[in-house]
Amino acid sequence: MFEFPSYDVAVIGAGHAGIEAALASARLGCRTAIFTITLDAIGNMPCNPSIGGTGKGHLVFELDALGGEMGKAADSTMLQSRMLNLAKGPAVHSLRVQSDRRAYHRYMKSALEKQEGLDVFQDEVVEILCEDGKVTGIRTSLGGVFGCKAAVICTGTYLGGKIFVGDAIRQSGPDGVVPATKLTQNLVDLGLPIRRFKTGTPARVHRRSIDFSKLEKQEGDANIMPFCFDQEKELENKVCCYIAYTNEKTHEIIRNNLSRSPLYGGAIVGIGPRYCPSIEDKVVRFSDKKRHQLFIEPCGLNTEEMYLQGMSSSLPLDVQYEMYRTIEGLENVEIMRPAYAIEYDCCDPLSLKPSLESKQIFGLFGAGQFNGTSGYEEAAVQGLMAGINAAHSIQGKDPFVLTRQEAYIGTLIDDLVTKGVNDPYRMMTSRCEYRLILRQDNADDRLCEKGYALGLVSEKKYQEYLANKAEMEREIEQIRSTVIHPTEEVNRMLEELGETELSKGMAADAILKRPNVHYEDIKKYIHPDGDYPSARTIQKAEIEIKYEGYLKRQNSLANKLRKEESLRLPEDIDYKQITGLRIEAADKLNKVKPASFGQAARISGVNPADLQVLSVWIAKKRYEKQEE
Repeated sequence: MFEFPSYDVAVIGAGHAGIEAALASARLGCRTAIFTITLDAIGNMPCNPSIGGTGKGHLVFELDALGGEMGKAADSTMLQSRMLNLAKGPAVHSLRVQSDRRAYHRYMKSALEKQEGLDVFQDEVVEILCEDGKVTGIRTSLGGVFGCKAAVICTGTYLGGKIFVGDAIRQSGPDGVVPATKLTQNLVDLGLPIRRFKTGTPARVHRRSIDFSKLEKQEGDANIMPFCFDQEKELENKVCCYIAYTNEKTHEIIRNNLSRSPLYGGAIVGIGPRYCPSIEDKVVRFSDKKRHQLFIEPCGLNTEEMYLQGMSSSLPLDVQYEMYRTIEGLENVEIMRPAYAIEYDCCDPLSLKPSLESKQIFGLFGAGQFNGTSGYEEAAVQGLMAGINAAHSIQGKDPFVLTRQEAYIGTLIDDLVTKGVNDPYRMMTSRCEYRLILRQDNADDRLCEKGYALGLVSEKKYQEYLANKAEMEREIEQIRSTVIHPTEEVNRMLEELGETELSKGMAADAILKRPNVHYEDIKKYIHPDGDYPSARTIQKAEIEIKYEGYLKRQNSLANKLRKEESLRLPEDIDYKQITGLRIEAADKLNKVKPASFGQAARISGVNPADLQVLSVWIAKKRYEKQEE
């Protein structure tokens, strides 16, 4: 009788989370299998084919620094690149690229197929097999039984997927792919807390039906920064994007048809994303706004499909035609793929450890939308972390966990497992307390050493990082050691910038700290020979010098948090047995089971008085241990 192969790690789903989980696990030496309902949906972008954006770009830079794949794929399939928020401070600068949807899929499919130690299967996983609270294997819809020591659930919106277009409702995953219908009950039987979330996507329309002369053109950046710091290929913009606006007529049509919306008619029970609402939700919630912006973006070089970002909807098809055609430039629009809403099953992330392992089942990990998040980037970084920790659990190594003061990834996962989510979680710069020291430009400085130590960053990439680091250190030293003298040319330049003239020589770093002065203004005095460092080095060096005082203060706060994180808490504490703790606090602490005192302090419902009681209890336990 044929015996199916056994694996160290089985990854369920081949979206953005599953890809990173499988690649990380295999690259760390674990025999890995990845299962997907269809190979044609590997790395699919069912919503906008873009990578990055505010807060999300930070995640991609961090992923790349740790040895992940998303940044490479985004650079390789880029159609247009734009750095967002340049009018604001460097902490919130965020890279966003428009990708070729099909090229991205081909890139990721090839990456999985060529990875040593990784097998790719087209089959639906219907059961996770467990014995004595531990994962032992998986069962597929085609009758395959594969042994494994760990499993990573990356089911995206396929798990219990249900599509809504008005009163047309059907069981489906995104893009008409069949959903995963049987695994949910198995997870419930295993004790996982399952909930129902919802997201949506706008229509894709035919390029020929758009009057671009009526739209605002949105060009890409002249100077393109790649996600990968070791990117060797020179990147170029290949397309333009466009901006359009809804109007009072659009809003009137939507309001008149709210009774036909499954969102307002009660057919949709899943909780939708707060920060990415449907157009009907926008019209209702922001009734005072006369118009809403939408972005018209290409889906690829070899397709005529255009994506209407900002107008997701679950309204009936006839209403979609009517409302889209009220928009200037879209009067004759032809819908190729209608907008739809999709409901799906996911777990409560409070049931996960900071390693993303289930508290109920040893060896079971979750990542991506299964953990209650939204977005490709949030999924990818969770996949990477879950894949690493699945491998570590098998290899007997400690979990790899990033803290809030180390990375946006740390903030994201800590929010999930400590605070939980009431709607699909989206990463934003405002969620991060330490965003000035966790900028996207210094992701490699923060995380590349860790990625190399893990074994995910190649020797070539690591040496490139060391060379870049040395160049920046030399440049900062050069700036600090350069004295700029009060010549007529220098003072004229300062006057034009609105800065005080020099009366005597001043260090270049002191001049650079002036609000209106930038490196570009004084670079020829720092390097009179014209031999300038790379653009990325210049950017990082200027930020490090210009914001030196702020960086020191934020680093001081981060170091304080590190001390709280070092106070580890045992997993088996019954907080109800700690005298002095309020009942609510004890219940919250027992539910989350914080790994550290710092994590306990961030749990909603645990107040300073509770923390004082917990601090005394920790000190008492330490004393008792010393006495023994």
